[in-house]
Amino acid sequence: MTPITTLFRAPAAARAAKTLDRSLFSAILPAAAALVRDRTLLSRYQKELRRTRELLTGEKLRPIVEHPDPALARQGLRCMVLDPTVVQPSSPESWSSVLKEALKSGDLTLIPYDLKIDYTHWSHVDVLKAIMPEDLQDEIPSGFNSAGHVAHLNIRDQYLPYKHIIAQVIMDKNPHIRTVINKTDSVGSENEFRTFSYEVLAGPDDLQVEVKEGGCVFTFDYAKVYWNSKLSTEHGRIAALFKPGEVVADVMAGIGPFAVPAAKGGVFVWANDKNPESYKCLEAAVEKNKVSQFVKPFNHDGHQFIREAADLVLEASRRGDRAVIKPTVKVSRTSKAPPPKPTCVPVPPTISHFVMNLPASAIEFLHNFRGLYHGHEDLFEPHTETKLPVIHVHCFAPKPNNDAAVEEVVDRIEKEIGIRLKPGSAEVEGEAHFHEVRDVAPKKLMFCVEFRLPREVAFAPRD
Repeated sequence: MTPITTLFRAPAAARAAKTLDRSLFSAILPAAAALVRDRTLLSRYQKELRRTRELLTGEKLRPIVEHPDPALARQGLRCMVLDPTVVQPSSPESWSSVLKEALKSGDLTLIPYDLKIDYTHWSHVDVLKAIMPEDLQDEIPSGFNSAGHVAHLNIRDQYLPYKHIIAQVIMDKNPHIRTVINKTDSVGSENEFRTFSYEVLAGPDDLQVEVKEGGCVFTFDYAKVYWNSKLSTEHGRIAALFKPGEVVADVMAGIGPFAVPAAKGGVFVWANDKNPESYKCLEAAVEKNKVSQFVKPFNHDGHQFIREAADLVLEASRRGDRAVIKPTVKVSRTSKAPPPKPTCVPVPPTISHFVMNLPASAIEFLHNFRGLYHGHEDLFEPHTETKLPVIHVHCFAPKPNNDAAVEEVVDRIEKEIGIRLKPGSAEVEGEAHFHEVRDVAPKKLMFCVEFRLPREVAFAPRD
């Protein structure tokens, strides 16, 4: 792949510009093209010149073009554009043996070719590198969160003078983006619902979006609920741990990125979020994705929800709550066989997993598990084959991911539940699995700590 910047550098006028002049990224470069004697040889030489890296390659750069002479082009003559950084027409010593032999045999003929470069050929990173001053080249804003048609930036102070041009380039290079916003405050412990203030940098102030993830559709106002497209892998990873027919308690469910896809797989989910707007969107997602038999939405405080969830599930099980799955097999009208019966999936009496995706403060909710199953020891091993629930608690930790970072998290968990866990496997009593979710900031990581609820905590007297 030939970087556009090796072919052509934008003029000095582009550097430190506050408005976007797309014409500065256009040029006509002298190059050479290889005219093929017989069009049946085109595919062969295209492969060979690509292997020798003499064929022009690059984003939106066409290596196979019509003959530059319009009259010959109308006759169907085509040629292969050669990379001007590799092939010098006046310097045969720069040619590969493949090119030399093809020219000697007459299969190929070199002709001059004007290679036209314009703004469309540049990646958004290369455009921004051409614009940013030399002292701002290290951490150019290149990534962004997205939700539907909205791109969400978090621009650092030193790049704020260029925020509008950054936004415009992102819109130009990402056709599905129609609105670009910049976060103007923090998300996390500073904001109870993980929403944020923002400014619109480009496009209309329209944050009503539709997102598809995990085979499900979510519709929401991005300004009123929390959504992070960078967590899609984590959503899928955890949902894959659930088994059909289990109950999962999603304590900070948001609009349902864990709950709704899991329910699609036949998992019962008690899904809670304190934000009334998230709760409304969760209810809408449950209906839209047709999983109302498997998801029960709640709009409670997370502390309260943890303390009540086990009792609510047990009551539902004893009531005989169930999901009734209609058969998907169509029976012919002429068939005399009786139609297949619906399948009934009963709600089990215990919760198998708790998900706590509020990394800024989720650990501070763990003390609520004390006494969760007090008086119900008979529901679990050794009285039955059922194990105590696995807790998936997300949290932040300082970089790097080393023993010190892990120990800090272990200390915080011990402070809440009174048990010190050892790094290891979530399936081993007294151990916890530490999964690094993603890089959040230069000095911050996001973890998911997974451990089975200790018996001393689950069966302790309730406060």
